[in-house]
Amino acid sequence: MVEKILANLEKSNCATDNTFLQAVSEVLTSLEPIIKTDARYEQFAILERLVTPDRIIQFKVQWLDDNNQVNINNGYRIQFNNSLGPYKGGLRFHPSVTTSVLKFLAFEQIFKNSLTGLPIGGAKGGSDFDPKGKSDFEIMRFCRAFMRELYPYIGARVDVPAGDIGVGAREIGYLFGEYKRITHNYDGVLSGKPYTFGGSLMRPQATGYGAVYFAREMLKEELQETLEGKVCSVSGAGNVAIHTIEKLQQLGALVVTCSDSDGAIYDPRGIDLLLVRELKEDGKRISLAEYARRTPGSVYTPKSEYPKDEHAVWQISCFAAFPCATQNELTVSDA
Repeated sequence: MVEKILANLEKSNCATDNTFLQAVSEVLTSLEPIIKTDARYEQFAILERLVTPDRIIQFKVQWLDDNNQVNINNGYRIQFNNSLGPYKGGLRFHPSVTTSVLKFLAFEQIFKNSLTGLPIGGAKGGSDFDPKGKSDFEIMRFCRAFMRELYPYIGARVDVPAGDIGVGAREIGYLFGEYKRITHNYDGVLSGKPYTFGGSLMRPQATGYGAVYFAREMLKEELQETLEGKVCSVSGAGNVAIHTIEKLQQLGALVVTCSDSDGAIYDPRGIDLLLVRELKEDGKRISLAEYARRTPGSVYTPKSEYPKDEHAVWQISCFAAFPCATQNELTVSDA
């Protein structure tokens, strides 16, 4: 049954949807023993309905840069499944954003959200817009233009987007401001807002802290081990990575790596989290090469020095590895 569904998916999805097809294959293969125990999965086409998104919304985003030059980007929202409640999932602004990546993320969001026990469905969205190197005003103008196209499809009881890569509290604030201006409503239509106008306490920390809490409980249950005194590697330098490093350090672990899209830092004495925050938070996206310039003894490895399917972060010996950057960032070669 699973093989048949995967074969049909490959026929109905374009050849570039490899990331999505990989995710579906991994999930369905792992669920196959359960699927075989109940004929209703096949009788009512449960799996076919589960792996097909409710709708894929794509739109053009037109915005002006600081030189008054018109720029065009693609915007997307994949509303995958709302069986349990309103669609819920982040917005990602990054050049790597495609329908395949977003379908993969939205599909997995269904399960992530259902496991919380809350009545929410799964979705994902974003744009191939790159915030790196853009001014605050350029990012504001892009966010406003993006929301002008997105707002008809979202709402507190319809679809509630959040942040993701390239979309932090600043971007959510710009998006929410434009939503209010257009609709004249102060609705809970976006999560991840700044504290000053409706944001939740601990919301920024939740994802990174959660990864560490899960690892801590798994180690305690399975190996009777703790993270205290252990060498840990973390990839990424965004919101998830920063709070993963923060919680690991609070638990006494020695975190020796982090990375960004340009390269990776190895600091054998432990990552200086204050310096990483200075370089990466509050809308700043300064390369981690600056970390090495300011911190004697640390080593910066540009991404270009490694083959395409390998990452410098995972070449460092460690007790536990925490991938906190993007999807598929631990390859067979890394392993």
